[in-house]
Amino acid sequence: MISANRQRFVFNWADSCWIFLWVCITAISCKVYSFKDVSIPPEVKTIRIGFIENRARYIDPQLSPQLTDKLKQKISNQTKLIQVQTDNADYDVQAYVSAFDVTTAGVSNQNASINRLTVTVHLALKNRLSEQKLGTPDFETDITRNFDFPATQITTDAMATLMPQIVQQLTDDMFNRLFSNW
Repeated sequence: MISANRQRFVFNWADSCWIFLWVCITAISCKVYSFKDVSIPPEVKTIRIGFIENRARYIDPQLSPQLTDKLKQKISNQTKLIQVQTDNADYDVQAYVSAFDVTTAGVSNQNASINRLTVTVHLALKNRLSEQKLGTPDFETDITRNFDFPATQITTDAMATLMPQIVQQLTDDMFNRLFSNW
């Protein structure tokens, strides 16, 4: 009886491994998911990151410097690009916070129960090597993220709590848009 259970466990474990392997191979071959992190041609060597201004109606004084610093750190840590402050960088990245709004996202018993903070960053890339068809082509796009918090919480307290998450997620989204072509 024990050996039958052990065989059944081994059989199920082996089946699970094969199914997992099949799913991975299918996902890769169908290009559903790629294991690549960053796609930067070796000819692209320099990048300029402008200060990310806050042009939203509500200005949180911590958001702009934190977004700028976090994006610069991420690029330094995950790429071989050299950050420069001159106008002749291969990639010139400009961005600004265009929206920072709080709205009601959920109602319970005719009272607001969930508030939603929506933050939008307008991101623009100028590729000075685009004539050579190298790297990511020039683009401008808006990146928006929503962050929910209890309506009973004061907005300034919620923003203080959410700020690390806001900065991290927006930085990741900007980085991915710049280098992963998503």
